[in-house]
Amino acid sequence: MLLTDTGVPERFIDEDDWGGQVMRRLDDGWCAALDRDSMRCTIYIRRPLICREFELGSDDCLEERKGSARAYLDG
Repeated sequence: MLLTDTGVPERFIDEDDWGGQVMRRLDDGWCAALDRDSMRCTIYIRRPLICREFELGSDDCLEERKGSARAYLDG
């Protein structure tokens, strides 16, 4: 969930079923702000707090990467 005044461009924000702001996801579930060629965040400087708190290299991060890589390779 995003909070107001995050600096995230509107084109990357959706509203969830409860009226909260969330990062927009593409039909395949990937974040709309992710550059799929470089696998880098296109709004890194303005990324929301939830992304800032997700520690790179943590167990959660590594598990998420495995799942994302599998989904990407499976097409």
